[in-house]
Amino acid sequence: MATKTNGKSNSTSQYSSNGKSAQTTQGKSQNSGSQTSSQYANSQSKSTYAGVQSKSQSSREETTLEKLFEDGLKDIYSAEKQLVEALPKMAKAADSEDLEQAFTHHLEQTKKQVERLEKIMDRLEIEKTIEKECEAMKGLISEGEEIIEKYKASPVRDAALIMAAQKVEHYEIATYGSLREFADVLGMRRECDLLNRTLQEEGDTDHDLSRLAMEINDDACALADQEKFDDEW
Repeated sequence: MATKTNGKSNSTSQYSSNGKSAQTTQGKSQNSGSQTSSQYANSQSKSTYAGVQSKSQSSREETTLEKLFEDGLKDIYSAEKQLVEALPKMAKAADSEDLEQAFTHHLEQTKKQVERLEKIMDRLEIEKTIEKECEAMKGLISEGEEIIEKYKASPVRDAALIMAAQKVEHYEIATYGSLREFADVLGMRRECDLLNRTLQEEGDTDHDLSRLAMEINDDACALADQEKFDDEW
């Protein structure tokens, strides 16, 4: 009896041990296969990303500071030419005489700024043909035109026109500031001086518009209070 029990016990133990070993080996094999597939997928993913990145990089062109300066001049030249066309409309739409005069005065300044840009471009032998419009200025001018069409002439519309005009000034200040620094670094002293003169004019215009806004905003607020009072009565 004891012998049979031991034999059965040994046989069962051996079977259990062998079965467990087989299952463990099979599990490891499956895990190994899974890891291999995962590693392959990751490898393929990285390879695809690297290919896309390489293609993207190869489609980009190298540039220089000189080329960046040239492109910047062309862009602001297009912007100023657009502004010469837009400022008379803004002056005509102004309800305040002071604002109308400010727009008219800046129109004359802008024409001189265009001449300065042409002088710089001639010196550097840069074509003045506008191959591509300045999209930023196009959008800012469009915003001003929308204000004129949307609102009736009033101090409120004047306040909106000043806001639109100052957006234009801030864009020009940022552009001329960068171009002046490029010219300075590149050793273009005369071009740097001309750009700096325009930059100062843009800053003065922005300051004048801020001063006008203080008065016009008060008028717009007083108008709103008067309308509210009239409605209540």
